[in-house]
Amino acid sequence: MSARASTSRDREARLYETDADGVAHCHLCAHRCRIPEGKRGICGARQNVGGTLFTLVYGRTISQHVDPVEKKPLYHFYPGSTAYSIATPGCNFHCRWCQNWQISQLPRVGALPEGRETTPEQIVAAARHSGSRSIAYTYTEPTVFFEYAYDTARLAREIGLANIYVTNGYMTAEMLETFEPYLDAANVDLKAFRDETYRRYVGARLEPVLDTMKAMKRLGIWLEVTTLVIPGLNDDPEELRDAAAFVAHELGTDTPWHISRFFPAYKMTNLPPTPVETLQQAREIGLAEGLQFVYVGNAPDERCQDTICPSCGRVLIRRRGYSDVLVNIVQKGRCPDCGAPIAGVGMAGQGRGG
Repeated sequence: MSARASTSRDREARLYETDADGVAHCHLCAHRCRIPEGKRGICGARQNVGGTLFTLVYGRTISQHVDPVEKKPLYHFYPGSTAYSIATPGCNFHCRWCQNWQISQLPRVGALPEGRETTPEQIVAAARHSGSRSIAYTYTEPTVFFEYAYDTARLAREIGLANIYVTNGYMTAEMLETFEPYLDAANVDLKAFRDETYRRYVGARLEPVLDTMKAMKRLGIWLEVTTLVIPGLNDDPEELRDAAAFVAHELGTDTPWHISRFFPAYKMTNLPPTPVETLQQAREIGLAEGLQFVYVGNAPDERCQDTICPSCGRVLIRRRGYSDVLVNIVQKGRCPDCGAPIAGVGMAGQGRGG
């Protein structure tokens, strides 16, 4: 990419160091890019200008929406609430099936839309005005707009708003430890359970994603996991079983696993949508591995979105779509029938009707 002078909107990045040759060593994500003078990192959102690494996306919001928190998807984090959702351009992956490629991939090809210049203070004020319970850093990869998210999250915490990352999990331990005091919940996209798939279709590696999820659990960040099941790519039952076993044994059987249906997009328009039978099989695999909460998204059978007591089978939270109907009868984090604990944060809510 061609060199680009920094502007007044650009900010010096955090989590980097510059060596004697003027090369910036970025410690934000697991790519750990070495960025020469005038060049950008893999994400396209950080540039070395005269030995100083700048973030090029600070305050460049290209999406601001109020979403049901279930859309993240987070089903066990203040269910029935809304999340004020923001994004800037950029991503450190190049998934061939990306649903948001129009905004996530722009910096990688040298394009950097102006977006709507919005300060962290304005984001927090808008979130509070909207009645949202949280702010979600989402749509693109929030790791690449770390500095902007960090400043916003600190202000959000001061007024009692929670902070959510919807992420590919390809962050460094340094980044996660820096953000952890202000990060309440995350949904990590586990794109496959084979390193070869990550390398070939995403441009990354599997192990750092697994390390991130284990670290989040260790740090007490509420975690849910999503796997988009793609025909012929990651839908082999043995691979799905390996993924489910990791979630159950390394993250805990009470960690929700969201299985999502693939629809053709971006550079994978030649593939068909995921058969419903494959999703049902994946759900059965997750339950067989001991997972208590396995949800199916983007599929006709909305009953697979209900939260069911793993002890007595009582339907505790009924969902029909993301926002049409949500009835929550969890009482003080427990099933009202058998008293079994139901994992999550803010589970006993009034719910949302439609």
